[in-house]
Amino acid sequence: MTSLEVWSRLSRVEPRFARYFWVIYDEFRGRPFTVEDVERVLVSKGYRVENVYKLLSALREAGLLRVSIDQRDPRRHVYSISVNSAPAPRAPSRDELLRLLKDAADVIRTAVDYTVILLFLFYKAVSDKWEARVEEYKAEGLDVRDAYLLANNDYIALYDVERDEVLSWSNVVRQRETLQAIDEAVVRISRINEGLEELERLANRLGLTELARGDKKSILVKLVELFNQYNFANVDYDVLGDAYQWILGYFAPTKAKEGETYTPREVIKLMVRLLDVENNSIVVDPACGSAAMLIEAHKYVGSKVGREGVKLKLYGQEINEVMAAIAKMNLVLHGITSDTTIYVGDSLENPKFLGDVRKHSNTPVYVLANPPWNQDGYDEARLGKPELRKIYTYGYPPENTADWLWIQLMIHTSTRKVAVVIDQGSLFRGGREREIRRKIVEADLVEAVILLPEKLFYNVVAPGVIIVFNKSKPEERKGKVIFINASNEYKPHPEVRRLNILGEDNIEKIVKAYREYTEIPGFSKIATIEEIRKNDYNLNVTLYVTPTGVEETIDILREYEELKRIEEERNQLLKEIDHIMRELSKTLGENT
Repeated sequence: MTSLEVWSRLSRVEPRFARYFWVIYDEFRGRPFTVEDVERVLVSKGYRVENVYKLLSALREAGLLRVSIDQRDPRRHVYSISVNSAPAPRAPSRDELLRLLKDAADVIRTAVDYTVILLFLFYKAVSDKWEARVEEYKAEGLDVRDAYLLANNDYIALYDVERDEVLSWSNVVRQRETLQAIDEAVVRISRINEGLEELERLANRLGLTELARGDKKSILVKLVELFNQYNFANVDYDVLGDAYQWILGYFAPTKAKEGETYTPREVIKLMVRLLDVENNSIVVDPACGSAAMLIEAHKYVGSKVGREGVKLKLYGQEINEVMAAIAKMNLVLHGITSDTTIYVGDSLENPKFLGDVRKHSNTPVYVLANPPWNQDGYDEARLGKPELRKIYTYGYPPENTADWLWIQLMIHTSTRKVAVVIDQGSLFRGGREREIRRKIVEADLVEAVILLPEKLFYNVVAPGVIIVFNKSKPEERKGKVIFINASNEYKPHPEVRRLNILGEDNIEKIVKAYREYTEIPGFSKIATIEEIRKNDYNLNVTLYVTPTGVEETIDILREYEELKRIEEERNQLLKEIDHIMRELSKTLGENT
């Protein structure tokens, strides 16, 4: 009998009888029991049942129990559970987990918000891992409550001490109103876990209880059934994390149309390798989204010192509360549950992480982000408070693009390096942006400018650029900037025809050129600040290095003559329009 059939049969009995069934199931599966046995167990669990016979009769009628005559005493009945044949959930392989998520994506399609899959994966996985820890503590001889408390302490809290109730997936989905129970459990979990407050807001946005009352119930029930197939207790954190990222990537094209940004994992890997984050440091992402950059930094350091040896403090800030909840779930599923904080709020107006960074003044600080490109709504009037002027010391750009505000915030926060992926236009736009660029270049903070291939991002076709800033340039790099034209370093996306990706060899080529600070014809060029000064602080990569075979010569005289021709045609057209308007005005005057 499948778990879905069990729920179906439990729906035929009273809700309290359904709860009692699971107590009986946990205690007696695989062995017979009597009425007296059931009464004893229920009392020991704190339940008072007026009529145990009525309970067992209801469960029997629902097909959940079998009854037979005691061979030693024909007057007594012996009961057994009729669902023992249901196979225990097992750990999925990486491929099985991805198939599960693809099935889940097919189930919801566009009918339900995709974040319900993220929530269910998170809730099921942490529940299974929490329960496994409880069992380990019980095996050491601890009583159940102490095991609960220790699991709460060293993982996340799923035991509600105040209500003396376990909020794990396996306990919650046994209830008759499963979806409502999940909804309520997630809210309570958010309230008893400091730092997971945004889970409640995510639950409220999804509104599982309301969805369960409408025509979406069958979809959600199917999702629950899909996740019930497996036990995630022994699934590696990296596998769970990859699965989580797969969901985000799978729905990225759809969400991009709605304005959400998604940074490809290959771009994140490139940025982290460029920073070469060291252990015992701080990593900050002021526009953290799903926290993928913080997680990649943690994995990168782990690849050098071993997962258990990672000692990083991770700080992120995200303006969207739901995305902040997704970030926190992402971190937990990657096994990163300590020394990490995700703030909710507007980083440009109120960078909450700065207080934490300042507490660790002797710790190296790395900053990386993919902030919103060309974000509008920010100007000196909005960000001109005295405490913010200390951040935006190089000036305020126009109100219609905050690119260089984000960059200044990141430079201010960092004590070592910054890597930012940003719109290419920020490299050469004039006016106030040019003035900010000038000051930052003259401060010798720019270390590298890297032009990425086009079509890497779901929501923009244009190529982005990565700028690396370094407050501790080695002597041989001072007064210089390396420009890397990686516009041809890509491979076709394996699943989305209109997109490209960075291959491992592409990433390695870029990182090698940066680390060795070498010039490669058609790929990289080292320019001095004096050269940049002569180019009026234009940092456009193609101004310094053009891919081999693409270089073209410009005939200045021919271009000038072409501009003159266009201007003459424009003037002639204006004269013709002026004549037409005069004739029209004269005609209208005569008619009146």
